[in-house]
Amino acid sequence: MAWNEPGGGGDKDPWGNKGNQGPPDLDEAFKKLQEKLNGLFGSGSGGGKNMGTADIGPGLIFAVIGVIVLIWASMGIYQINEKDRAVVLRFGKYVDTYGPGLHWNPPLVESKTIVRVTEERQYSSKGVMLTQDENIVESPLTVQYNIADPKAFVLNVKNPELSLQQATDSALRHVVGSSKLDDVVSIGRLQIGSEVKERLQTYLDNYGTGIQVVKINIQEAKPPSEVKEAYDDVIKAREDQERLINEAQAYANGIIPEARGKSQRLIEEANGYKAKVIVEAEGEAQRFEYLLKEYQKAPEVTRERLYLDAMQAVMSQSSKVLVDVEGGNNMLYLPLDKIIQSKPAYSGDSLAPSASVSDIADEVIKKLRRDQSASRRRETR
Repeated sequence: MAWNEPGGGGDKDPWGNKGNQGPPDLDEAFKKLQEKLNGLFGSGSGGGKNMGTADIGPGLIFAVIGVIVLIWASMGIYQINEKDRAVVLRFGKYVDTYGPGLHWNPPLVESKTIVRVTEERQYSSKGVMLTQDENIVESPLTVQYNIADPKAFVLNVKNPELSLQQATDSALRHVVGSSKLDDVVSIGRLQIGSEVKERLQTYLDNYGTGIQVVKINIQEAKPPSEVKEAYDDVIKAREDQERLINEAQAYANGIIPEARGKSQRLIEEANGYKAKVIVEAEGEAQRFEYLLKEYQKAPEVTRERLYLDAMQAVMSQSSKVLVDVEGGNNMLYLPLDKIIQSKPAYSGDSLAPSASVSDIADEVIKKLRRDQSASRRRETR
């Protein structure tokens, strides 16, 4: 039951108003509180006198000021982690960038902005753009970055991450617009990613954002769904074109070396024939010179020897010999092939079993000469 309810007892009034059921007097309560505080800090001026606000002692004022200063000073204590850096401003002007550890800055005088510098952040984007060969392609990418300069990140640009997004879109469109569709879709994605990173970092440095681009990941590019069928037809046609070009190149690679080999072989054969003819001609000329010297020494013997050599060369290549005897009516037929097969043997006027064609020819010539000499003697008689 409350003290001021009926039947609650008036002696329980906390303000000391016994029997009074009305609300307490605030001025009286404030005076009593002042008296207690003055007694506590030793600045009382008598218990019977009423005290006003002007009678508050300097001790109380200093105490209140001390508490306020203590609270104000404790509000400026803060700690920075290893991953963070603090950009400190004094009345809006840059003072310093604090590293890890415990720091203090006076509240209402200095302000701080804590930036996480070691964290690798990520931003994804995609856009529909036109390539150099006038093909529409949708190219998504992911940008990985961190904060390299906390001061520039906080002070130079109002919204650096928005600037990053806009610069990424600009760099991607510039690089894709300068590349062909095949490079964007397949073989040139790594090169495009490198070019986008370099151009994007240049933009960010010019803006002074303090952002460092770590990596650009160009994901698989694809055409928009509205033109996918036409895009597939174009890709198929290009694949057919590439296949035919490769087949033609393979055929050319097979024919050209073969033709070059044949031409080289003909050249080598011609050079060999040329060398052979020259050597044989030189040899024949030298042999003729030697033969001329011998002929000049013994003309008859040399002439006879030449005749026999010529007959031997001719008859060795023939299996049949026809001899026309001067002054005779009959032509002598010598079947040398049959003679060789039967291997007749002469002794004196006969052939030996091991006689060769040249031996046979010599014997035949001797016999013809003997017959010719005999016929001439009969005619002279």
